[in-house]
Amino acid sequence: MQPKVAASPRTLGPEARKQLGIGAGLLAAFLAAYFLPVGQARFDGAVNEGLQLVRWYTREHVVLCLLPAFFIAGAIGVFVRRESVMRYLGAGASRPVAYGVASVAGTLLAVCSCTVLPLFAGIWRMGAGLGPASAFLYSGPAINVLAIVLTARVLGFDIGAARAIGAIGFAVVIGLSMAALFRRDEAERQRVAAPAHAVAAARSLAQTAVWFGLMAAILIFATWSEAEREAGLYASVAKVKWILTSLGALGLALALRVWFGVAWWKLVASVAAVAVVVFAAPDEPTWAFALGIAALGVITATSEGELRDWFDATWEFTKQIAPLLLGGVFVAGLLLGRPGHEGLVPSAWVAGAVGGNSLAANFLSSLAGALMYFATLTEIPIVQGLIGSGMGKGPALALLLAGPALSLPSMLVLYSVMGAKKTLAFCALVVGFATLTGWLFGLFV
Repeated sequence: MQPKVAASPRTLGPEARKQLGIGAGLLAAFLAAYFLPVGQARFDGAVNEGLQLVRWYTREHVVLCLLPAFFIAGAIGVFVRRESVMRYLGAGASRPVAYGVASVAGTLLAVCSCTVLPLFAGIWRMGAGLGPASAFLYSGPAINVLAIVLTARVLGFDIGAARAIGAIGFAVVIGLSMAALFRRDEAERQRVAAPAHAVAAARSLAQTAVWFGLMAAILIFATWSEAEREAGLYASVAKVKWILTSLGALGLALALRVWFGVAWWKLVASVAAVAVVVFAAPDEPTWAFALGIAALGVITATSEGELRDWFDATWEFTKQIAPLLLGGVFVAGLLLGRPGHEGLVPSAWVAGAVGGNSLAANFLSSLAGALMYFATLTEIPIVQGLIGSGMGKGPALALLLAGPALSLPSMLVLYSVMGAKKTLAFCALVVGFATLTGWLFGLFV
């Protein structure tokens, strides 16, 4: 009879390892809390900057940008046929058509790196190829015509022209690179992909185009920046932005009645409530806009069929994306602060590291831009200040190419949408190409 061999005391079962991991996490949380540097000026200021950035983001972007974007993303999953997405943006679509559509669609919206995320998630889940979807993801915040024009006016024609050429080229090159890197994964995904909220379309293509055009118009005009008052044609639009937004909302209400049969009293009550807020607080148009979005949510949530499916799809995107964005915005503010205010990382370190035109300076500039959160157009005065502190033109271009397209909040959301490998690849391509382009630009200027 063979003697029993005692089990190794180092062998741990799955449950024991799980409990050990929980214990290690609790210990780490305890030590972090115990040694929290509360009371130190740098830390307290950084926490305040994180909270200030979250408050500013919530007031300026959640209502006007994110909520409309969530509804548009939900509508993509419900009202757009998967066959249409596959025809123009699928892996089997013509490359010129797919990348042309993706780049143009992103350019027309001209949104920030966070607002484009629900829209990207919408077309991605509907079966768009990784390459065209990535091109759309980059082009939305990066290829902003007004931002390029203001860049040329404020920072010089050479940087403005280089930004325009680089951004347009990046959208295609990054898309093609993502498609090549993950071609096997894409082939399998395209084979088994099915829309999560596919419903047979009950309207013509023209009606669907008008429907999405109204929603896009509301998003575009509501987010029309005050900085555009200085830019010729944009000045005229800026003066009537809320009138144009209201016309888009009224058009949407009419479509809800005619195409979806929404009870007229719901629409009248919603319009009347918004009108009351407009007259009671004319200097706070965001309040009226928020009430209008809330009314749309109530109408869709209390409806049946497509409208209820639309609300459900919108709510799914909201639950997935909003908490990660707000948490990421806080961390970005904690680390890097807001324009003119410092976080944990001293701004002097950043300014000192991006002088000259070395590869290291361009890389650090690209990396810093990728981690920071830039609202539309805010990158221009930031870069102007950094150039005044000694930043080279090459690193300035690198930041302009990487910064608007990426941010720490957007990285967290991308991870939840397409996984770690694809997120890492996209971020690495943006930072890498921005570094190389900035370095080459610096050599010639």
